[in-house]
Amino acid sequence: MMLSGGVAGVSQNEDSPTIIASTDVVQTTLSRNALRAIFGMRLRNWPSGEPVQVFVLSDNHPLHIRFCKQMLNIFPHQLRFAWDRQVFSGTGQAPRIVDSVQEMHNKVATTPGAIGYLVRSRIDESVRVLPIE
Repeated sequence: MMLSGGVAGVSQNEDSPTIIASTDVVQTTLSRNALRAIFGMRLRNWPSGEPVQVFVLSDNHPLHIRFCKQMLNIFPHQLRFAWDRQVFSGTGQAPRIVDSVQEMHNKVATTPGAIGYLVRSRIDESVRVLPIE
């Protein structure tokens, strides 16, 4: 069973990033601001109180580049700068970096509170799609 989630105002095609979460996450949608806060490592807990576990692909991965530009409206180096600033100042941490879309799928599916992104063709019932409003 393939699932898909759209983004309001953004054309979805097979190569567009789609936000996914582990199935234990009770959140059903995210605002654009919440998405930016989560991937900017500023929002650390889901509304239920469960810690958010953020997974991303490497800065130069084509899907990560599309995710940053299409979903967050920033460039990957800007996101990296925000993470580095938090890490070096001791106020936060960087997300977990995965090496492939398969690893992204596996980590999000098996890690409680996880969030990440995939293309629609890689999404199945083992992860939850989180539409962006």
